[in-house]
Amino acid sequence: MAMSTSRPATRPPVALTVAGSDSGGGAGIEADLKTFEAHGVWGTAAVVAVTAQNTLGVQAFETVSADLVRAQIHSVASDIGIDAAKTGMLASAELVTAVAEALAAAGRPPLVVDPVFVSKHGDTLLADDAVGALREHLLPLATVVTPNLPEAARLAGVERIGDREGMVRAAEAIAVHGPGTVVVKGGHLPGGASPDLVLSGGRVEWLEGERIAGRHTHGTGCVLSAAIAAELARGMDPPDACVAAKRFVERAIAAGVELGAGVGPVNPGWERLLAAP
Repeated sequence: MAMSTSRPATRPPVALTVAGSDSGGGAGIEADLKTFEAHGVWGTAAVVAVTAQNTLGVQAFETVSADLVRAQIHSVASDIGIDAAKTGMLASAELVTAVAEALAAAGRPPLVVDPVFVSKHGDTLLADDAVGALREHLLPLATVVTPNLPEAARLAGVERIGDREGMVRAAEAIAVHGPGTVVVKGGHLPGGASPDLVLSGGRVEWLEGERIAGRHTHGTGCVLSAAIAAELARGMDPPDACVAAKRFVERAIAAGVELGAGVGPVNPGWERLLAAP
């Protein structure tokens, strides 16, 4: 029997990830593309850095030139189109600015900013002078921004966030820079809970969740932000996309992959595991 060569009649939703490559496959571009695929979204990518990385940490990385990053974003936008985008590791002020300029030139698609300052293993992935560039150039373009507590403290200009009241104050301070929806992730709070705060349109919503036991949490932030971007690409409103992504990443953490000797990755393909015989 001859195989059909007909193509689908409709174009799939398209999401773009602008981030670093993780050679271990657990975070960055690789985790984002897996997450897009799990949501039925066509994943495209602009690589800003290449890392030598595994479950034990980041051993080395080199950045891509700002001109090449701009060219990658333009290539996708000018031909394929971008229904939503997300940023992850951006490394330097020059790259933050280049990405912001390129996304603005691409028509300002719905954008999720995951402000990656430090890796899960404690490796610095964003230069100190890039924080100001992120506030000034990228946050005004953001539909959603998804900092964890240390990142939210840096963006809000406070020393530390240790409770829910501090999360609310930080979200309000970050929202001043332009993002319509701010998600402050509460995974670093003490205790057994892991609540996330969603501030959207001046309204505060708490996404409650229990802390999931296990060491395999590498890529959690990447998968969450990529899941939000995927839902935005499919037309979901930002607050609803944040709720859906929270539940998606909970399942991904619970299905963490047994790889390596350190912090293993979460599994964006958890739904396939449920469907397996």
